[in-house]
Amino acid sequence: MGCLKIFVIVVFIWALLIPNTHQLGSYETQILLQLRRHLEYPVQLDVLENYGGDFCSLGSTLNMSIICENNSVTELKIKGDKLVKVNEFHGVAVPNNTLSERFSIDSFVTTLTRLSSLKVLTLVSLGIWGPLPVKIHRLSSLEVLDMSSNFLFGKIPSEMSTMVKLHTLTFDGNFFNESVPEWLDLLPNITILSMKNNRLKGKFPHSISRITGLTDIVLSHNALSGELPDLSALSNLNLLDLRENHLDSELPLLPQGLTTILLSSNAFSGEVPEEFGKLNQLQHLDLSNNALTGTPPADLFSLPSISYLNLAFNVLSGSLPEHLNCGSELGFVDISDNRLLGMLPSCLNASSDKRIVKVSGNCLLDIQYQHSESYCKQASLAKKRTTGKEIAILVGVVGGTVILVVFLAVVILIFCRRQHARHDMDRYMFPKVVQDNAQPNISAELLANARIISQTAALGSQGAPSYRVFSMEELGEATEIFDKSALLGEGSIGKIYKGKLENGTYVAVRELTVHRRCTSWNFKLRMDLLSKFRHPHLVSLLGHCIDDGVQDDSTVHRLFLVYEFIPCGNFRARLSETTPGKVLNWSDRLAVLIGVAKAVHFLHTGVIPPSFGNSLKTDSILLDEHQIAKLSDYGMSILTEESEKVEAKGDGHNTWNTRKKEDDVYNFGFILLESLVGPFLSGKGETFLLNEMTSFGSQDGRRKIVDPAVLTTSSQESLSIVISITNKCISPESQSRPSFEDVLWNLQYAAQVQATADTDQRSDATSLS
Repeated sequence: MGCLKIFVIVVFIWALLIPNTHQLGSYETQILLQLRRHLEYPVQLDVLENYGGDFCSLGSTLNMSIICENNSVTELKIKGDKLVKVNEFHGVAVPNNTLSERFSIDSFVTTLTRLSSLKVLTLVSLGIWGPLPVKIHRLSSLEVLDMSSNFLFGKIPSEMSTMVKLHTLTFDGNFFNESVPEWLDLLPNITILSMKNNRLKGKFPHSISRITGLTDIVLSHNALSGELPDLSALSNLNLLDLRENHLDSELPLLPQGLTTILLSSNAFSGEVPEEFGKLNQLQHLDLSNNALTGTPPADLFSLPSISYLNLAFNVLSGSLPEHLNCGSELGFVDISDNRLLGMLPSCLNASSDKRIVKVSGNCLLDIQYQHSESYCKQASLAKKRTTGKEIAILVGVVGGTVILVVFLAVVILIFCRRQHARHDMDRYMFPKVVQDNAQPNISAELLANARIISQTAALGSQGAPSYRVFSMEELGEATEIFDKSALLGEGSIGKIYKGKLENGTYVAVRELTVHRRCTSWNFKLRMDLLSKFRHPHLVSLLGHCIDDGVQDDSTVHRLFLVYEFIPCGNFRARLSETTPGKVLNWSDRLAVLIGVAKAVHFLHTGVIPPSFGNSLKTDSILLDEHQIAKLSDYGMSILTEESEKVEAKGDGHNTWNTRKKEDDVYNFGFILLESLVGPFLSGKGETFLLNEMTSFGSQDGRRKIVDPAVLTTSSQESLSIVISITNKCISPESQSRPSFEDVLWNLQYAAQVQATADTDQRSDATSLS
């Protein structure tokens, strides 16, 4: 027995003396320290400083991980905090964004390739900048490469085609500006390909259609154009995300195993293939904002797994079958802003509590916010006639071009001669160069040719009262000479009166006092632009009146805007409501938020020039008698001094546009926040709310800060989706805020999740009873 104890002790001591098979050698330890120096000592690697132990024994964190096998590093993950905060990158160091100008990506990659056993490499948000060196292919053992959210630009090296063990390649959020590589099919094990949010251009590579092992293709938010090839051979594909490109072919055949298809905001044309109605694994389909025609396949709506279906903003026509079947999982449908006719099938009835359905802007019968049947029919006929005229138009364009060149030469000559004698006309909305004290005005040509690129505006203008100019006498009579009893309120941009026109129509009249010299003619042009803003979720502008008063003819003293009257108060007041039956539950609030997000998305992307800086607040969101949200106070920057605060030089006008666009996202974030916590807490101010945002991270914190009306009527998943997008909207780093398309998508998804949860809850209650 004594010998056995001695034997056990000897074995134990011997085991302690054996080198750890995962202990890192001194060579690779030095390489890691060199990489830390190349990356300019990121805080995520501070743990390596003065650490005397084995780097392989360091515990993994969310931002750093080192894993070793056989004395070599096989996995290196570093996630920094240098988020991409610029819209453009020109290949040089950007202070506070990239690593310094001393950084050499060639030296960095050279050092990196000495970790020859690396299988997993994640280098995210580290400010790495420069063209990716070809020597990256020396990491021949790599299986996962993720260099997202850096400043890589140029082309993706073709030498990477030799990295045959790669199964995940992620370059999201960089500045690659060449084409998507054609050699990707030389990577036999690739399953995940993600390069969203770059500047990639050119065609979608046909070689991708041969990579049968792919499960995810994510190339959204790039500039890809041309045809999307037949991808039906990709039998393992689950996710196809090509949103916000310029693809302009007909929709191709797609593989049967897809669960998510995101093709919105392209230029796809033709009909939705009948084969899409056989994608039985499909859960999410977004084909919105394209130019699709014909009647959508009825089988799309009854797919067994489909939960999200968005066909909005196309040119879909015809009638949906009266006895259309909807799948049991279908929780969200948007067919708005098309040219659909006939009756809405019962399974899409907007009053159903089983799903959220958006149908406005069509020509459907017995449904609100529709257009006349003749409009949709005429639009379809016009589409057919267009084809017959194409040849004549082409000939006309060729001949007209020659004539136009001669004409322009004559016009330019005349223009140059008259330039010195002309009045200082309004030339650009935001000129590239503004002299000191100059007054930038809106170009007459820009305003006269301002065009609506969204189907919403074309459809939204139908059926609404025509825009007109009112006289001061009419407005005085409507408001009893602007009597105090007619005053609805007074804000930072003027007083608002309730009025009643001669025909009995109630209107809201906003008075704007103009504090600068501006020609009446210029203001009329501005009003012409603003009058084109028509959307189901915008308060309709019915007309205007310019009161020159006793001023000189070249100046505007007061401007009156006449809007439709929305009778049921604003969103802020409704959020404050405590009367039973009037309290807005979570689904009600989501419906309002989605409507406003659609309106702002339209103002940003649906009109030329776009309207940014829309003074978004909960009290500028009005609710009609059907609880439909309508945004007021939009487009004021076109009319007020805000449009002249730009003193642009070079690309200053782009900077101003970007800033105002980000302001809209930021302000909408506080609308989201107020919807979550209610006006009482939001009244404590922005700083208080920002400090309280951390409370959303725990259930106890949510119970402390979230409005009880929200807590008791929301599912945790739906609430978490909105909290997440709210956090992003109010991020102090403007470049990390989402686009309104992303905001809208998240809100619609949260609404779908909530609708599903409500349905499940009702089903459970029914089964128990």
